Amino acid sequence: MLPLAARDVYEEILAHINKLGGSYSAWYCGITSNWVNCLVIEHKVPKEGHPYIARQCYTSDDATSVENALLELGCDGAPGRRDKTSVYVYAYLKGTMTKP
Repeated sequence: MLPLAARDVYEEILAHINKLGGSYSAWYCGITSNWVNCLVIEHKVPKEGHPYIARQCYTSDDATSVENALLELGCDGAPGRRDKTSVYVYAYLKGTMTKP
């Protein structure tokens, strides 16, 4: 995955959410340094057949700004959990099998 400008990451994630539907509050977003581990292990998102998206920003500050913009829209999340290696922004549709 190649890094993108924060604006491009935001627009791609927003387009994905709008395409798949559901209210923004039905989606969980966050930032991480390892999006696969975060989604599959931590959040219990199924590897296949479940709506999710992950994109890489250039910096953790960019990732944080994208996360904050998604939270402002009404997405669920836990802001403030990051370090300088957290350059991936992710979002997934919450379901009965996900955490949350």
